[in-house]
Amino acid sequence: MYDAVFTERLRRPAVALVNAGFALDARSAASGKGMPGVRVVTETVPCECTEPDRIASGVHAVIDDIVAALTAPLTSDEQSPPPPETIGTEGIVFAGDLAEVQRFFYRRGWTDGLPIVPPTQAAVEEMLTGTDLPRDHLVGKMIPRLGKVTVEKIAVNAVMAGALPTYLPLLIAGVEALLDPRAAFGTFEVSTGSWAPFWIEQLHVNGGQGALSPGDIANAAIGRAMGLIVKNLGGARKGLEDMGVQGNPGKYSMVTAENEEAIADWEPLHVQHGFQRDESCLTVSFPNSYLQIWPYGSDDKGILRAIMSNMVPRWRQLTLLLPPGHAQTLADAGWTKSELASYLYEYARVPAYRTPEFWGTPGMQRVRPPLNAEDPTPLLRSPASLRIIVSGGAGAFMGMAYGSSTWVTKPVTLPAGWDALVRKYRGLVPNHLRY
Repeated sequence: MYDAVFTERLRRPAVALVNAGFALDARSAASGKGMPGVRVVTETVPCECTEPDRIASGVHAVIDDIVAALTAPLTSDEQSPPPPETIGTEGIVFAGDLAEVQRFFYRRGWTDGLPIVPPTQAAVEEMLTGTDLPRDHLVGKMIPRLGKVTVEKIAVNAVMAGALPTYLPLLIAGVEALLDPRAAFGTFEVSTGSWAPFWIEQLHVNGGQGALSPGDIANAAIGRAMGLIVKNLGGARKGLEDMGVQGNPGKYSMVTAENEEAIADWEPLHVQHGFQRDESCLTVSFPNSYLQIWPYGSDDKGILRAIMSNMVPRWRQLTLLLPPGHAQTLADAGWTKSELASYLYEYARVPAYRTPEFWGTPGMQRVRPPLNAEDPTPLLRSPASLRIIVSGGAGAFMGMAYGSSTWVTKPVTLPAGWDALVRKYRGLVPNHLRY
């Protein structure tokens, strides 16, 4: 779509040929570039089709539409597009009871489908106590709509997600991580592959039993708030710009903390990425697949065999989540994180014929395939494509999150009154009845 916009700006007529399922996405992309009148012709060729006959017949069926779109005079709306609908951004935008507020926000497309906490002025002011940055501080512009992400707008979405002010420093760092070009956020937020942001943090987040399950405000609300920020400020809306085929439940919230103290000799993730051990940091990556596995034995060999037997060929990245018990077993046997990564790269292999897409699929890494289809090839692209995180609780299961991005880590800046703020919310923990 952007190519069509570029061509039109050169004063040459252009038509975008788009699969019918992506028509709204195409028009949104053109509008985002300031040219909503670019003409779109929809076709029904299956997405990513590899059959020449079906491609040819699908294009032939719309040739007349393409010619008409290239030659018909512009309509008045195409020559002078009407301004988009706007809504006030200052003060009160809606007043009503709780149910009315929920319906108003949902109909506007501002929620993630779950009820939200109304972002009243008082609630937003309280949220802003989580940072010393001014409310109008611009963290950056978020694609695809280039929405201005200010501290106040982050706070509004944090309130809606049910976050506490103690989470605001993490959310600001999260936005900075998404806006870092290394995160390739512009691809993964709108891809058909349904990539979910995976947040790994060190600050007052559960990294123990059931860390990725519902039940902790921090884990749930931080991931949810980031999802609302992406939707409401970046403009990546499901079925319009975010075109995930199946979608991903991890987009609601996929947050854990690294248990840095479990294995004293292992470097935490943020230290591997160049930060000091005593710094608070946040890391984001974009997996679209998550797998739980169990070991084939309780010793280091049984753990490693299970990991190697369940690895998927040639993903660009793998985040391996080890519970403290398995991590301790490996450490006791002399393994370091770097040695594990090198070992898995060297010995986790399959015959080349099992990874044909790696050699020929557009966009994949280009290397020459082995001459013999039976020759073993690594399941990891390199030792650097693996990160090992100690998280989880008691039990045998390990987690494997596969993706195609890199890991981006940002430091978390705490406000001057941080200790007092933590004390204020320290007692907000669930107290379950004993059965």
